[in-house]
Amino acid sequence: MLLTICHRTVYDYARPVVLRPHRMMLCPRGRHDLRLITTLLSCTPPAHIEWTQDVYGNLIATAAFAGKAEKLTIDSRMVVEQSATTWPMFRIAESARDFPFAYSADEVADLGAMREPQYPEASASVRDWVETFRGAEPTDTLTLLKDINAGILAEFSYRPHETGRAQAPDETIHTAGGSCHDFVTLFIEAVRQLGFGARAVSGYVQPFEADQPGDGVYPGSTHAWAEVYLPCAGWIAFDPAHARVGGAGLIPVAVARDVGHIHPVKGHYAGPAEDVVDMRVEVNITAGPALASTFDSLQPPG
Repeated sequence: MLLTICHRTVYDYARPVVLRPHRMMLCPRGRHDLRLITTLLSCTPPAHIEWTQDVYGNLIATAAFAGKAEKLTIDSRMVVEQSATTWPMFRIAESARDFPFAYSADEVADLGAMREPQYPEASASVRDWVETFRGAEPTDTLTLLKDINAGILAEFSYRPHETGRAQAPDETIHTAGGSCHDFVTLFIEAVRQLGFGARAVSGYVQPFEADQPGDGVYPGSTHAWAEVYLPCAGWIAFDPAHARVGGAGLIPVAVARDVGHIHPVKGHYAGPAEDVVDMRVEVNITAGPALASTFDSLQPPG
């Protein structure tokens, strides 16, 4: 299925401000079931854009601006081809099909910090919570991970917030709610307590099933989920906000050990905080061939 993703971010300021460099992570990551066909990026006012990669291989665009502006608009247009199935089969190594299991020495070295819990002050709360999913051992590894993933949505209420950061996992447990970023943080911390290698993913979520027939424009959204590394199967997507497993409906853009490191747009300006009078994000996903008008007035990377 061809998908065209239109992502617009708009900042309105109370007065002309000096825009500092803005760091943008908006380009989808290619994988066996997601092929990036084209991506175009435009900023108003115009900006000099440089493209780099970080330690995880995420593609980063850094925009440098000249002069002052009362409004900043960042437009990103992407076309991808997705073939992920709704009910995937994972070929997990025989040695890892039952939990607990041991990663190889090379896997331990390569996973590094992605196996280490990031919230030591929350360790007791997270450990007590995740222990409720452990029964008699050994147990099926994938079933255990699916139960933890589904358990978050079953136990906690989805409550989006505008703080710009994920709350600590023990706060999600104690308040029984949070945003997709909070659910991802709790899931990752919980499975790391069990010894799994896990990482955060940011990107886009489709508001429809990946194999739904017909064309149309849908109000998609930015989203965050997790991936767990299992030998032979590789990185498997777990979306606790929707209790889904696998890549169907998910378009990954960036990965990191913590969800706070992969904001789509991050930048600053010279002036007091109250100079920002409005910030809005619009994401639309078109299923079917891309329209030529989708790419009018945009410049390609490079």
